[in-house]
Amino acid sequence: MKVLITGGAGYIGSHTLLEVIKAGHKAVVVDSLVNGHAEAIKRVSKLTGTDIQLAVGDIREKSFLDSVFTEFVPEAVIHFAGLKAVGESVENPLAYYDVNVSGSRVLLEVMQSHCCNKIVFSSSATVYGEPQYLPYDENHPVAPVNPYGRTKLVVEQMLADWSVAAPERSALSLRYFNPVGAHPSGLMGEDPLGRPNNLMPFIAQVAIGTRSELQIFGDDYDTRDGTGERDYLHVVDLAEAHVLSLAALENQAGHDIINIGTGRGVTVKEMIKAFEIACGHFIDTSIVARRAGDLPSFYANSERAQSRLSWTAKLGLAEMCRDTWTWQSQNPDGYKTSEF
Repeated sequence: MKVLITGGAGYIGSHTLLEVIKAGHKAVVVDSLVNGHAEAIKRVSKLTGTDIQLAVGDIREKSFLDSVFTEFVPEAVIHFAGLKAVGESVENPLAYYDVNVSGSRVLLEVMQSHCCNKIVFSSSATVYGEPQYLPYDENHPVAPVNPYGRTKLVVEQMLADWSVAAPERSALSLRYFNPVGAHPSGLMGEDPLGRPNNLMPFIAQVAIGTRSELQIFGDDYDTRDGTGERDYLHVVDLAEAHVLSLAALENQAGHDIINIGTGRGVTVKEMIKAFEIACGHFIDTSIVARRAGDLPSFYANSERAQSRLSWTAKLGLAEMCRDTWTWQSQNPDGYKTSEF
């Protein structure tokens, strides 16, 4: 299958690109490089022994997308491109609606004009909001509490309306929980711009010495050790879920929603302990006040992923920490490291 991957130079996108090629598909990447790295595409090429076309541009520019579709003629799209920082979305919500919602609308318009009828969408478990029950299943009410989550939900609704308007169209929205880890080769991983928004890359930067300590936001939650509990998922497992989703679209009409998570929660302290084992030394931490809006626990019911995609997470916490440390120790400056 010929697959166009928007945002394919980003963290999850590049790992998915690798698995898509390994599965025998042909791929082209569209990325603005606002959050992505051209070097990531070069490393996927190195790992797969293939030349990968990277078209640098903005998905909001219809003429740009149209030219890519005309040249490549994709049969399916995996759609990652978008802004993704919760805090930034609160400070600048219009930018999130512009890029995430308007960009997705333009993408669907171009797909429609080129008779490309299959799309896998990178959604988020943030659409659920505060839990009415745990674990979250796909029938849990949706009530996102920030603009980022609301834009993801709007795109899901747009995909549902778009796919039902013509019987040949199919769409899958994958609601991710907390992707972490890196490719086991150490060639690919998460390289956040500026201060990390997520726990794992922050721990890794403390472990490598880029940052002095990790702040733990509250240790008095109703969890096993008082720290927040999240469903962490290895990025390679997540990438494989996208490959299986492409196959599922062949036998699906309309829009479906699938949680992608392990179904198990890991606390902040458990994550730190596992990372100390992976890197072989102590990680400095301090306890500070809770952050507004943080939830005690957040984890998935992933039974639908098993039944619809025949997918389950294979890699555990030890592998997540091991592969992150391999990446961080080999690439202390991220993709700016030029050894490879």
